[in-house]
Amino acid sequence: MTTPFPFTAVVGQDDLRLALLLNAVSPAVGGVLVRGEKGTAKSTAVRALSALMPTLDVVSGCRFSCDPGSPDPGCPDGPHEPGAFETRPARMVELPVGASEDRLVGALDIERALSEGVKAFEPGLLADAHRGILYVDEVNLLHDHLVDLLLDAAAMGASYVEREGVSVRHAARFLLVGTMNPEEGELRPQLLDRFGLTVEVAASREPDQRVEVVRRRLAYDDDPGGFAARWAEEEAAVRARIIAARELLPSVRLGDGALRQIAATCAAFEVDGMRADIVMARTATALAAWAGRTDVLAEDVRQAALLALPHRRRRNPFDAPGLDEDKLDETLEEFGGSDDDDPDPDAGPDGPGGGGGQPEPDDAPQGDGDAGAARPEAGEDGQPQPSGAGEQSAVRASEPFRTKVLSVPGLGEGAAGRRSRARTEHGRTTGARRPRGALTKLHLAATVQAAAPHQRARGRSGPGLVVRRDDLRQATREGREGNLVLFVVDASGSMAARQRMSAVKGAVLSLLLDAYQRRDKVGLVTFRGSGADVALPPTSSVDAAAARLETLPTGGRTPLAAGLLRAHDVLRVERLRDPARRPLVVLVTDGRATGGPEPVALAGRAARLFAADGVASVVVDCESGPVRLGLAGQLAGELGATAVTLDELRADSIAGLVKDVQRRAA
Repeated sequence: MTTPFPFTAVVGQDDLRLALLLNAVSPAVGGVLVRGEKGTAKSTAVRALSALMPTLDVVSGCRFSCDPGSPDPGCPDGPHEPGAFETRPARMVELPVGASEDRLVGALDIERALSEGVKAFEPGLLADAHRGILYVDEVNLLHDHLVDLLLDAAAMGASYVEREGVSVRHAARFLLVGTMNPEEGELRPQLLDRFGLTVEVAASREPDQRVEVVRRRLAYDDDPGGFAARWAEEEAAVRARIIAARELLPSVRLGDGALRQIAATCAAFEVDGMRADIVMARTATALAAWAGRTDVLAEDVRQAALLALPHRRRRNPFDAPGLDEDKLDETLEEFGGSDDDDPDPDAGPDGPGGGGGQPEPDDAPQGDGDAGAARPEAGEDGQPQPSGAGEQSAVRASEPFRTKVLSVPGLGEGAAGRRSRARTEHGRTTGARRPRGALTKLHLAATVQAAAPHQRARGRSGPGLVVRRDDLRQATREGREGNLVLFVVDASGSMAARQRMSAVKGAVLSLLLDAYQRRDKVGLVTFRGSGADVALPPTSSVDAAAARLETLPTGGRTPLAAGLLRAHDVLRVERLRDPARRPLVVLVTDGRATGGPEPVALAGRAARLFAADGVASVVVDCESGPVRLGLAGQLAGELGATAVTLDELRADSIAGLVKDVQRRAA
């Protein structure tokens, strides 16, 4: 077995280590979500924690790790008689991103359940993780229904498996740790709230600390056993401190003053529901026990807020989690109780508090928006746009609005999401088929219908139905999938005229918000001047797309064909990487094409490539002014797409847009 990197040898990352240790002291805190860039020791610290967990006494032969002192009365392997037990280390179980529901919660043998009435149950990862650690790397890439199951089990301390009226329940109490890189996409706010604590991690910018990280890592790689032995004393001390804090935890007193500070802090930061208050109370209590105290102080409440509130405060989807520490200190001082000390901003059980708080991002510099710097827009006097429109600085997006859903026609089989129709494991039942591999969703009526004609030949004599493997039918279900929404944005000089780019950015930002909510991947291609650029390759990070859009400059000619061809190349490559995810192209342009020989004809040929591939497309027509050339509508015809104006893009104006997209693509 590989020797894990010692927990105490991790350099820096004080908040991460503290959050993990608090959950080791009190699993009721609810787990930790670790957010940070790649290469910041997220996985290393989590795996190292397992070596510090105290050993467990488990019932011999129990697949569900029952405590011999208080075995689970509903254990599928029970009832357990007093007697033999064994001692083993706490397990750390890793949940792969591609795991199935049956692998997570376990599976019932449906055939034996129907024909014999036997609950033959194969435990899943939740059973393996009971009384240990369940680690989910890249939790933001895990399917939402799996995250729901995971967090429900963590909250209830039990896992339930239901299959056509047959149910199995077993205890599932574990320390839940998830790690994620925000650049690869965010978790939904509802799921963020289910994690007890969150910490932001980043690589140190101090040269001395970075040198020490490299030195320790190289020493570990050269001799893992020897390196671990050098840290054995520190590891033993932390392990003993965890055990002592667990024993002290029931004696810790949470006074009325601390409770008032917790409630006031949650109210001041406008967090929804009561989960934040409960998590803060449990965290503050664990902090006091970790520090060896029996009273919760104001410094514990402050540190608990920095760990439990950043991901729960009300914020826009594209805002980074964070907490205003000045506001926090003012609230704690205002509601300080007589049984609590004054909060010390720099205090904490492990040294400086720090916590998960991050400063609010400064507003991005706003462009001057001087439309007069651009050359006159074609259409003002019916004349084409002059060449060589000068580049202008980026302008701020206008206020986003709610849009109607743009959907890819047909029935897909892509990743779970909330945009287009798809065959999925979850959703409404639409039919039945013979199972391919293991049966996961039984279609009971179809199974009975398949078995009924053969009962006499099978010698049925009692009331039970004789069911064989060939009779079983898998339910086919229809739900929703996430798509790849590729934005192709015209950033040429004609778009900058009349300050239209602010409205265009506002429209694209609105569509990005819709993509965030519908669990899509997004990409951004822009064209201006002499060519086209992939501003953002397809990614699950809608935040990154919004940031690129904010800094998008405008000016120059309109190489429309280059933009379409670049978008076609992006889709071709992405189809090889993720063939099941269907694309939706959103082209934002006024339809003009300038620069090079025959730019309009070349743009038409490029558009027909999309039509030949059957790619679902929408053209957002940005043309304005008293004289309109209708070029975007002509381009939509070449693409086989629907053309919609900026005003029609609003939810109240495009009720029939989806049907129109489907009709044109049919």
